[in-house]
Amino acid sequence: MTHLADAVVPLSTEEFIAGVEAAAARFDAATYPQQELHTEDWAVLTGAGVLLPALPAEYGGRDSHTEMCRVVEVLAEQNLAVAVYTAIVTGLALRPVVLWAEEEAKREVLPQFAGPLAPTAGFASTEPGCGSAMSGLATTFEEVEGGYRIRGQKHWQALSATASWWVVVAKRDSGGSREYGWFVVERGDGFHTSRRYEALGLKVIDYGVNDIDAFVPAHRRINAGTRDLSSMVDIYLSGRAMIAALACGFLRRVAREARAYADARRIGRSPLSAIGFVRYRLEAIDSAHTVCAALNHYVQTRLDLKSDLTPSFPSIQAVKTVATELMVSSANHYQQLAGGEGYRCGSPTNIAAQAFLDSRVFTIFDGTNDLLSQQLAQHCSDSSDGRSLSAFLAEWAPTAPAVSVHGLDLRFLDRELGQEHLVLAGRAIAYTFAAARVQQWAAETGADADRARTAAVFLLADIDRVRVEFGLLERLRGDA
Repeated sequence: MTHLADAVVPLSTEEFIAGVEAAAARFDAATYPQQELHTEDWAVLTGAGVLLPALPAEYGGRDSHTEMCRVVEVLAEQNLAVAVYTAIVTGLALRPVVLWAEEEAKREVLPQFAGPLAPTAGFASTEPGCGSAMSGLATTFEEVEGGYRIRGQKHWQALSATASWWVVVAKRDSGGSREYGWFVVERGDGFHTSRRYEALGLKVIDYGVNDIDAFVPAHRRINAGTRDLSSMVDIYLSGRAMIAALACGFLRRVAREARAYADARRIGRSPLSAIGFVRYRLEAIDSAHTVCAALNHYVQTRLDLKSDLTPSFPSIQAVKTVATELMVSSANHYQQLAGGEGYRCGSPTNIAAQAFLDSRVFTIFDGTNDLLSQQLAQHCSDSSDGRSLSAFLAEWAPTAPAVSVHGLDLRFLDRELGQEHLVLAGRAIAYTFAAARVQQWAAETGADADRARTAAVFLLADIDRVRVEFGLLERLRGDA
């Protein structure tokens, strides 16, 4: 196996990222075909070392949390779908092997991903009868001579038909108790794609239904816990955390191109950007990018993708919900600004149509934002130790700076919270968390104060909208 050690591993971070940037230019969303990624194009990326930050040094990697984030940020600025493709292989598939696999399995699998012609890998959990509620998991495993037999069906796995290696979760029920098993499965072990799905966006990535009837040698069962699915939470948290980098790169491009389009488009004698509400839309996009830059800074400086992320559960839930909502809203602003041309795939003047199609799924995949918001609010409520929710948020480290600086009045959250209220409360908590991260980012990076102030204004408006929605719920209940 040829490694990239001699060419890539010795580079400084800035030299390494410059090489990734050079490779990423090939995948410009304005020109790259909306189709599955070809093997030779994946080789361009792996030749630049995009997988190396996820791999330990002893297996030819660069072993860097920060570089894992920066790689997907760079790729997302050129092509969001290609960035997601890479993040899936590193954050969802390779990371569990690095963290939990036995040395024999690591020696078998990881060196393949350190080469310039690396394969791809995916994470198989979701099933036709089991989405966010993993208690419905039906894929089973049993111990047989020399290893394990895994049987079941998975779907909506990214790279369903093309990934060579999989991390698969299954269950074993016996005597009224349940045991979970995590396995590294090679496609040839018995992993078969029986149906392909056509997704609305992210055409670079293939999805479908996978039937599993596989024998896996004993050494490829990984130590990810047997009594519950806490390891699955950790895996999903890594993917959600990396969305901050994806959003930052994606919105940097959307902000730049939306403004350039509005400046160039003439309405009579004036540019489109001279219209008042157009300027508002541009400010909204710019502020979305600022917020996601702050969230990306937080993930890079306060978290570590190379370690257990479960202690950061509430913060990562907030990162994912805010970043993905801003991606979708900004893509919508961009498409509105581009008018009819924004509804045209392959337009020579903008990528607005593709930006909207590619970003739309992020509020759904990796846990729907409604569910994640509910979980965030429940976590804060359970942690409040008898305090009102507003009092808790005024003292909780992730939100307290924003409550104090902006004088936030969150007392509308202090009530009995039904499921529908928990979803809305989680959004308010996530926006407050994001406002605090903007403060932190501005202080630590020396960013323009006006830019940070404008981003905070938009986040405070989002909190006010939640307040209004609380009132709407009461009116609807009253009418009923």
